[in-house]
Amino acid sequence: MVGLPQLTSGFDLVDRLDLPMHLKVHGPLEPLGGEQLAQLAERINLRGRGGAGFPFHKKLRSVAESAIKRGVRPVVVVNGSEDEPACRKDTVLINRAPHLILDGALLCAEAMGARTLVVGVTRESTQRSMEAALAERGLNNGRRSALRARVQRNPVRMVTGAAASLIRSIDGGPAIPPGRKVSASKNGVGGAPTLLSNAETFAQLAIAARIGPERYGNTGLYDEPGTVMLTVSGAVARPMVIEVPTGVPLRYVLQLAGAPPVPQGVLTGGYHGKWIDAATVNEAIISRNSLDAVGGSLGAGAILPISQDTCPLGESLRVAQWLAEESAGQCGPCYLGLPAAARGLEDILNGGGPAALEAVKQVARNVKRRGACSHPDGSAMFLESTVKAFTDDLAAHVLGNGCGRPVAGVLPLFEGGRAPTGIPGGGEENGPSRQKIYVDWTLCRGHGLCADILPEVFQLGADGFPTVAQAQVPRLAEAKALRAVRRCPALALRIEDESPQAKAPSRNLPVLSQGRGRRALGR
Repeated sequence: MVGLPQLTSGFDLVDRLDLPMHLKVHGPLEPLGGEQLAQLAERINLRGRGGAGFPFHKKLRSVAESAIKRGVRPVVVVNGSEDEPACRKDTVLINRAPHLILDGALLCAEAMGARTLVVGVTRESTQRSMEAALAERGLNNGRRSALRARVQRNPVRMVTGAAASLIRSIDGGPAIPPGRKVSASKNGVGGAPTLLSNAETFAQLAIAARIGPERYGNTGLYDEPGTVMLTVSGAVARPMVIEVPTGVPLRYVLQLAGAPPVPQGVLTGGYHGKWIDAATVNEAIISRNSLDAVGGSLGAGAILPISQDTCPLGESLRVAQWLAEESAGQCGPCYLGLPAAARGLEDILNGGGPAALEAVKQVARNVKRRGACSHPDGSAMFLESTVKAFTDDLAAHVLGNGCGRPVAGVLPLFEGGRAPTGIPGGGEENGPSRQKIYVDWTLCRGHGLCADILPEVFQLGADGFPTVAQAQVPRLAEAKALRAVRRCPALALRIEDESPQAKAPSRNLPVLSQGRGRRALGR
């Protein structure tokens, strides 16, 4: 941390703050009324820390008003899904200070009369930590519980962290956007008004409720008080998750992480964020308004510098290709547009000339505001920022023979089923495939639904039938594979668990390891 710790208090004492240690470090927390809580969030200018930055007090009031108007109890959802390779700050908070997050969520639940609390996660470590924290508080999902609380585990996918995806999965559906714009504040989990916000947001609320708005405002900027959790990786000697007060110079944070003295560029806000150049780095401070003013973005708190000895367009191409692969595959602007944009950027690198550049710009414009979620918008913003930030390199590739620099691969990505390199707390869930899916040709009638649901595995041949009879299921696509098995009209698909722990014989029923399949089937 920089300065006095708030969210990271006690991290120097233990690896994980269980409930007794949490109370020793932070002290007890008195309940607040709904309007008191909204006023507190408004006075400290608390905004969502998941990327969108929506004012928390407006969301809180909207959910409360909708619940009162409809006469139903609202639901509280903590979004701890962190599925971008460049982000780890929520993972650190959930693994080390889960009770601080629960403090904020339970404050809101009690103030609004909610009887359901769900924590969405995507990693095995965060699932274990949060389930242990709920048990330490005596919270469970029993029907007779005054507050039904549980953890919802979803696959590691970029689109899983979207609010609509998390709500859909809590309701028993796949963890992908529903294909239509919905307001969680009015129609969320089970159709009830739902207060859904990022894990760090609830933790910040808990800190402010303990120390009060005046003391909270003594840290950081007057218009954006408090601290911010950042994940710093890329071309740095010491990748880190760090808590800093707002107002700290960006160049100081980069210096702490061992970034190059004069970086070629810094990607701010993660892979749905924006690039800023080396000169701008010296002007920027850690705050939402400051980064916006210099053309950057605070986003989900990811900061990624690159050095002068790598090709920035080549680095961006790797990210663009990954973003295209992370599409939910259900709306054309995303499923078709993002791969086209990545191919256009590759054409630029391969000497495609001005035509390739115009094609990239056109595709980026076309995908914005046309998708079922924010993934195409954020990806388009990243592509447009790349084209704008590295004009010299762009000119060298478009008009000449390239910049002459190799691609070092310094931006972390999930590749080949492994955790990303160069970042703390990599995702253990991205290991080798645990399942294989089979096609029973005696039953298959060529409906083609499997290719629509699971394009990572199935493609249709010229005869309209799948081109493979069996294939490994990527771990990130396990939920989609289960859905494909269920939806096959001819019942021609089956999944077999190939993990070492699997003891059950093969069967024509979907099976997922670690108990996840039983829960999915129960839904």
